[in-house]
Amino acid sequence: MMTIEFLLTGQMTWKWPIIVIVFIVIAMYVRSIRIYTELSLRSLQPILFISSAVTLSIVVASPLAVLSHLSFSLHMIQMSILYFIIPPILLLGIPETFFVKLIEISRIKRLPTPQHPPIVVLSLFAILFLLYHLPFLLSVLVSIPVLQNTYLTLLFILSFGMWWPMVSSDPSTRLSKDEMKRYAMLSGYLLLPACLLFILTAFMDGGNNPLLTQLSVHLCLPPSLGSSDLLPSPFNTKYDQALSGFLMLGLHKASLLMIVKLEGVKNR
Repeated sequence: MMTIEFLLTGQMTWKWPIIVIVFIVIAMYVRSIRIYTELSLRSLQPILFISSAVTLSIVVASPLAVLSHLSFSLHMIQMSILYFIIPPILLLGIPETFFVKLIEISRIKRLPTPQHPPIVVLSLFAILFLLYHLPFLLSVLVSIPVLQNTYLTLLFILSFGMWWPMVSSDPSTRLSKDEMKRYAMLSGYLLLPACLLFILTAFMDGGNNPLLTQLSVHLCLPPSLGSSDLLPSPFNTKYDQALSGFLMLGLHKASLLMIVKLEGVKNR
């Protein structure tokens, strides 16, 4: 169970710069909604955008963000929300009027959209996501916080490019229904290796699996915080690691179903 000492370590603090940036973006969005659209703040798209932006600040900038480092499963829940839930909801919350107005203001003409870049972005995200959870790279990133934050920010940016073809409010860049089905299936295949990394290695050599040991060191809190005393015994075991892989698969699938549902409601 979590102890009072842990709450007072100073680790569980708010990251105010991120929170301020998020709320500045929300304020700019609300102002743009009122100027360029006839939507009310109770409409679906503003609700989606604002709720996902608030969720982003909670996931990465609140004291709860520290909890994601207590176990594999909590870590993968955070990563899945950050890359599979928040980006598509944010994009679904952007009205097409915004893109039209941006083109008018910037005087940029619509360019032909190449056929393959969405797959390139998806593949690049899947590769970098897998590499991040390999101990040899993770150990380097953890030792250099600036590099780690840059890497995670790059993944977050790529996640928008990964979801863009499915949820874009710009019809010229959105995939057709058949293309979307193939793209969704491909995204599942490309993200599968990262899930299998956790699931398969969890049962290799039991508790003596060196990969499991190294991942535990880098993904969990420092020993000085007594992380082993903060959660029940099932956490940070091979079962917890295997669960993290299944959670990632499930949340990715759930995000795809959510997109289909929200697209249907938005287009009514």
